[in-house]
This record gives sequence, C-alpha cells and structure tokens, in this order.
Amino acid sequence: MDLILRGASLPDGCSGIDIGIRDGVISHLGPALENSAAEEIDARGRLVSAPFVDAHFHMDATLSLGLPRMNISGTLLEGIALWGELKPMLTVDALIERAMAYCDMAVAQGIGAIRSHVDVCDDRLLAVDALLEVRKRVAPYLDLQLVAFPQDGLLRSPNAKENLLRALDRGVDVVGGIPHFERTDADGAESIRWLCELAAERGLMVDMHCDETDDPMSRHIQTLAAQTIRTGLQGRVTGSHLTSMHSMDNYFVSKLIPLIAEAGVHAVANPLINITLQGRHDTYPKRRGMTRVPELMAAGVNVAFGHDCVMDPWYAMGSADMLEVAHMGLHVAQMTSRDGTRACFDAVTTNAAKVMGLEGHGIEVGKRADMVLLQAADTVEAIRLKAARLAVIRGGKVVASAPERVVNLDLPGRPAALHFERPSGN
Repeated sequence: MDLILRGASLPDGCSGIDIGIRDGVISHLGPALENSAAEEIDARGRLVSAPFVDAHFHMDATLSLGLPRMNISGTLLEGIALWGELKPMLTVDALIERAMAYCDMAVAQGIGAIRSHVDVCDDRLLAVDALLEVRKRVAPYLDLQLVAFPQDGLLRSPNAKENLLRALDRGVDVVGGIPHFERTDADGAESIRWLCELAAERGLMVDMHCDETDDPMSRHIQTLAAQTIRTGLQGRVTGSHLTSMHSMDNYFVSKLIPLIAEAGVHAVANPLINITLQGRHDTYPKRRGMTRVPELMAAGVNVAFGHDCVMDPWYAMGSADMLEVAHMGLHVAQMTSRDGTRACFDAVTTNAAKVMGLEGHGIEVGKRADMVLLQAADTVEAIRLKAARLAVIRGGKVVASAPERVVNLDLPGRPAALHFERPSGN
C-alpha cells in the first residue's frame, strides 16, 4: 500500500473503515488492514467523502470583482451589462491568472471537478482559449469541464452560432444556451431545438441556463425536456437555475416535473446566487427564486447544486466552499431534516458528478483514489459546521491539507469534530 486512511467514516454511515490505496487507486475498503503503508493517516472516525463537485460555475468571470465597476443594483441584468463592459478589457493572461488562482482555492476546499460555462459571444474567443489552457494546466489535480455559453443569446448575438461552433471545434466539452435571454419566446424555443440537434449530432452533453427569471411564464424548461426526448439526449441534458419554477402555478408544475423526470434532464440550482439575484423587483413578500429542489428530487430528478459565481459582476462573496452552498441550499429549500440534509450533501458530491458524467467519482474499490477527509463525523455535521478539509487526496496523493479547527465541545459518544479545551485557572 502507498497510503492507508485508518478508522474512517463514510457518507453511507459505515464507520471504522480502512481505505487502502495502491498506485493511485482504491484497493481496499473495509475492516482494519493488517499491513502497513508508506504513509498512513488516522481518520479517528472522521468523514471521508468523494471530492466535492461544482456543477455550475463561471470561471471566465471569477475574481474580477470591481472591474470595471461594482454592481450597484445587485441585479442579474446589471451583472450581464457589467460583463459586457468588462469583455473588451479582457486579456488571455489575466483570464488565466484569475482562473488558476480560483482553481487553487477550489482544490484546497476539496473540489475535485468543476463545470464552467465560458462566454462565446466575444468574437476573439479569448475566454475560450484561456480556459482551454487552464484545463490543461490543472488536469493533474482538477477535472475542468467547459460549456460553450452564448451569454448574449444564441440568436440575439450576431455571431454566436459561428462562435459556439468554433469553441466546440477547439475542444470545449458541452453545448450551452440561454433561451430566456433571446428576444422572443419563439426564438428561445428555436435556440433549444438548434442546440439539442447540434449536441445529438456531435455526441455531446447539453447544459442550458434556463428560465433564470422571476417570470412564471418563462417555461423554456418544458421545451428543453421535450427536445431532449425528441433528439434522444436523455441523461445528457441539464437545465441550470430554473428559478421561474419558484413562481409558477402549482398545477403547471405538477405536469412539468414529471416531464423533466421522463426526459432524464438533470437540474442544477445555485442557492447562493439564485436567492441573491432573484426577487429584486419585489417589495414584500420577497421571493427568493430558488427552484423546487425537494419536489424535483422526490420525482426522481437528479438535482445538483453549483456555486455559480465567486467575486464577479454578479456576486461579491464566495470562497469555493461547496459546503457553504449546501448549507444555504438546505435552508432555502427547507430541507432541514436529516434525510434532507444528507440529500443536500449529495447535491454537491454524487449528484453533481452525475451531471458532469464523472464515471470514476466515488469511494469504491477500483476507482481513482480521490477523496476528502473532513473534520466531521458524518455528512450532516459536515454541512452544519462547514467542516475543515483536513486532507484533500488526488490519485492517492495529498494535494492540500488544513489544520484542525479548535472551536467547540465534543458531543458525548461521537468522534471529535471540533474541540475546545477550557483554560485552567482560578
């Protein structure tokens, strides 16, 4: 063995597990191993999870906060306008520098894979070239999947179709779209048809920004599900955001959700950003805009969470912490039961891996030894405490680590998650 983690707990509730790693692959998963290894880590009952997966991000814009100015209104539309002002100022070197800095941050937080949308409406395709270079540089320690995203609208932006095809030809992985941002609903529907047919022809996955609005009549997810079935793309299509579903009539949703499930369309909610950008035109009561996560899950739809933005024209906060995303998600979706909390952990790990089609994701014998040791006893505690990532392991090697936090009292009968020693004295 090259590395053994001893006495680990797993997300499924199993405890006292030794994880043996040889040649970058998990070779043992079970009771205590008698043999030793070149390196051993005593998990002490703490949780070992597969890496976190961010199923929706915008790496071309990340860490650009304040360029060229701040988003004063805090709205989605001002963010889009700001990005339009920033695009002429972009350089490949600056894009690479910011993206690489973010990737370092993400890996330190236990993220092993990111799906990033990249704007293709700039005829120079600077962001595409920059992120293709970043994808190559980070490949040893991070899986980066790129979506060709026509931010200004496939039909609305003059050269978007041509640019999207150019981006795919250069090696971008996934077909993207934004039907609700087209000039008319008919144009939105036409963009979905064209993009799904393109993906089917090229054997690619699809991930569309869909109905990111408070308008309950924005129903492009219905068209996306229908086109998914028509083009035979079941299981390969994702509808991201779906915030209009928050405001839709319940009867319509009762028909819509079974259609999404039938089509095998994945859903990605972005809790931090959806609740920040939506509802800006409301007085009170003020909508929070996140899609119907528990209802979609109950219908068998694979639902994942994404971070979406970190310090960019749309969101001034963020730290690449998918446990913060899950923490916000369970609050907004009112999924505070034990089962609901565990489902939110799945939304930033296994469910998100399914969105990206990551076949090697998971703690199983024979899979690549990618995992995170968390300072928590189980997935519920991990989200509650936004647990420290004590060790981040990629291919059997520790690529990042953090010291234990000294914050709180241990609970009787549970492994130490956070620890506090009272000072002695009179």
